[in-house]
Amino acid sequence: MKKLIYLLTVTALGISACNSGNKGYTISGTIEGAADGDTVFLQERSNREFNKIDTAIISKGGFSFEGSQDSTVNRYITYSKGDNQLIMDFFLENGKIDVKMGKEENSAIGTPANNAYQEFRTQMSALNNKQNEIYESMGNPALTDEQKEAKLKEMNSLEEEMMKIIKDGIQKNIENTVGVFLLGQYNYYLEYTEIEPLLEKVPAAFQSNETIVHLKELVKTAKATAVGQKFVDFQMKTPEGKDIKLSDVAGKGKVVLVDFWASWCGPCRREMPNLVEAYAKYKTKGFEIVGVSLDRDLQSWKDGIKQLNITWPQMSDLKFWESEGSRLYAIRSIPHVVLIDKDGTIVARGLHGEELQAKLAELIK
Repeated sequence: MKKLIYLLTVTALGISACNSGNKGYTISGTIEGAADGDTVFLQERSNREFNKIDTAIISKGGFSFEGSQDSTVNRYITYSKGDNQLIMDFFLENGKIDVKMGKEENSAIGTPANNAYQEFRTQMSALNNKQNEIYESMGNPALTDEQKEAKLKEMNSLEEEMMKIIKDGIQKNIENTVGVFLLGQYNYYLEYTEIEPLLEKVPAAFQSNETIVHLKELVKTAKATAVGQKFVDFQMKTPEGKDIKLSDVAGKGKVVLVDFWASWCGPCRREMPNLVEAYAKYKTKGFEIVGVSLDRDLQSWKDGIKQLNITWPQMSDLKFWESEGSRLYAIRSIPHVVLIDKDGTIVARGLHGEELQAKLAELIK
C-alpha cells in the first residue's frame, strides 16, 4: 500500500495527440461554494509549476472557457477563495466539455477523452472513498486486534481492486490519448514486462512523446539489469567523500544486496531494521550490503545512516532521482533491493520483509 499512497501523489503529465476536430472547444462549468464574480483559471503544468492559459469570471453560478485546440492535452481548472481551494485535471480538446467541481467529487464529460477519463476517475474515486472510511475507522481505540486485522485485509482487497482498475484503464485506452496518459501516470504499478507490450500498442502519433520515450528507455535498462543478467557496475562517493565502486564488492565471492534507499523515504526507514537483522545474521557468512542513497543533502544522508544503525558500505552522488545508480538499474520507487550472487549474477529484485529473509536463507548456507 505504501507504494500506492506514494504514487497517488505523483504530478500528472501532459500528453499530446492529434485532434481531428477544428471547430474549437467550449468548457461550461459550475463550482460548489463559488459566487458570482469569483475567478476560475484554466492552467497547464510544466516542471511542477502551474501556468495560466485563460481566466473566467463566474456569472449566474457558472463559468465558461472558449478556444480552439489542435491537439488533445491534459490541463487543469483551478479555483481558490479562502478555504475553498479546488483543482481538477481534464483533457482539453475541441468539443463541448461539461465540468462540475466540488469538495467531494469532480467531473468533466462531453468529449471522447474526457468521457473515458471520467469513467476511470469515477471508479478510482469510489475505491478511494472506501479506503478513507476504513482508514478513519481504524483510529477507533475500541477495536479489537481481530477487527483491526479484518480491516487491514479489507484495505488490501481494495488495493488489489484498484490495481485492476488501473491496469484495465490503461489496457482499454492504450491506443488513445487517455491510455497513454494513464500509462505515464501509473506505470509504477506495472512490472516492466507488463509495460513493454503496452508500449508496442501506442499509436505512432505518441511514439515521440517524452513520457513514452522515457518508458522505452526504462524498459531497455530494466532488461539489462533483470534477474539472470550480470550486475552493472557504477562508481559513487562514500559519506566521507571517497570513491567506491559496486565492483569493489560484487562478483568477488560474496552474496551482495544492493539497497536503493534515502533518508527522506519513510518506507525505506521502516524496512531498514529488516536489513540490519539480515546483516547481523549473515555478514560473517559471505554476505555484504551496499547502500545506494538517493539523498540530495549530505548531512541528512549521514544522519540517516546513524539513526538507522547502518554499518555497511554506503555510496551516493546526492542527485536524488537523477542518481546514476538508480538510472542504471531502472529504479522507479524505493526501497528497492537487488540481490547479486557470488559470481556477480542478479538473482532477485524488489524483495522485502519475509520474502527477502527467505531468499537470503536460500542463497547463504
